[in-house]
Amino acid sequence: MTAAPCSNVECSRSEARRAQILDAARDCFRRNGFHGASIAQICRQAGMSAGHIYHYFENKEAIIAAIVEQDLDRLLTMTAELRAAPDMLAAISACAADGVHDNLEPDTAALKVEIVAEAARNPRVADIVRAADRRCRESMIETLRAQRRAFGLDDDHATVDAIAELFATMYDGLLVRAVRNPQIARQTLIFMFQNVIMNVLATPSPHPEGMKPPAAAPSGAG
Repeated sequence: MTAAPCSNVECSRSEARRAQILDAARDCFRRNGFHGASIAQICRQAGMSAGHIYHYFENKEAIIAAIVEQDLDRLLTMTAELRAAPDMLAAISACAADGVHDNLEPDTAALKVEIVAEAARNPRVADIVRAADRRCRESMIETLRAQRRAFGLDDDHATVDAIAELFATMYDGLLVRAVRNPQIARQTLIFMFQNVIMNVLATPSPHPEGMKPPAAAPSGAG
């Protein structure tokens, strides 16, 4: 028998409870790590029973999947808005600044680093993280290709994929820097990020031959 659809009030209440659990889990994962944060701790933080938690999430991995999905939804919305912006380049510049601020926030960095650390140990979490990364990169590649075409640059997929990977690497690196150097000069870094992104977007890609590393100098050359 198919369950009857929930009413608007019931759906709103259900979403609110689910969000409450995810907020509590984020706090617990940040403070105690994935393995240190028990369902009992998440229950206390959320002010709910274990039965309520398990009604919405099968286990902690399912909670991580929901956290990753929320972050992915935000990024997909952002890339869609960039493509729809009247001035995509200006929108990308503003987005670059927001990304630096967001990834340097201590709570954001702590949670994302913990999820990546768990993905390095746990194949199921790795699958969750990698699937989200693929979807995000696909949307980013579409956005980058549109902007490159606005500059009269028609690249192959490998080139745009490499640009997307470069930008992802830059922003992922901020998460580690937020932990190692919490006093980082944000405004200077934003300026540098914007410069790098704008220059990469407007610069024609070198011929594949030009992308090869230089040959090693002959032994004994001086």
